[in-house]
Amino acid sequence: MVRHNSFRLILIFSLASLAAGCTSPNPYGDAYGSQETRTVQQVYYGTIEKVAPVTIDASTQTNTIGTIAGAAIGGILGSKVGGGSGSDIAAIGGGLLGGYAGSEIAGEAGKRNGVNLTIRLEDGKVISIVQEVDPNMIFQPGQAVQVNVAGDSARVVPR
Repeated sequence: MVRHNSFRLILIFSLASLAAGCTSPNPYGDAYGSQETRTVQQVYYGTIEKVAPVTIDASTQTNTIGTIAGAAIGGILGSKVGGGSGSDIAAIGGGLLGGYAGSEIAGEAGKRNGVNLTIRLEDGKVISIVQEVDPNMIFQPGQAVQVNVAGDSARVVPR
């Protein structure tokens, strides 16, 4: 019995750690991941024409893990209720409720404040880039900016 409970605790902590590990690192314009170091980036200069707040929704990535973790934890806790078929029903109910709760929590945790920046580059071309809001880097229309482009991703920083 003690060995069974230890396995359950390890499973719960492993799932919780897995879910916590899915949060993204600092995605602001001034933070770089290790894979971005020592890479060549194209640099463009321009002026911000429009700043619009947006919600960045990463819940599609985190929702599955939240659902699985919630279902596992709910199922384990539900199996502790009653005995025989009552325990089985409680485990199923706990798994369903836990899965739903985990999905909802992961969905809300995956939402972040972002900004859609419309920028007129020096060559006259107009582009739009969405990035997470950085409280230390507030953009305003008319502001001169630098746009760093590497492959399909770009970031905007003040000039």
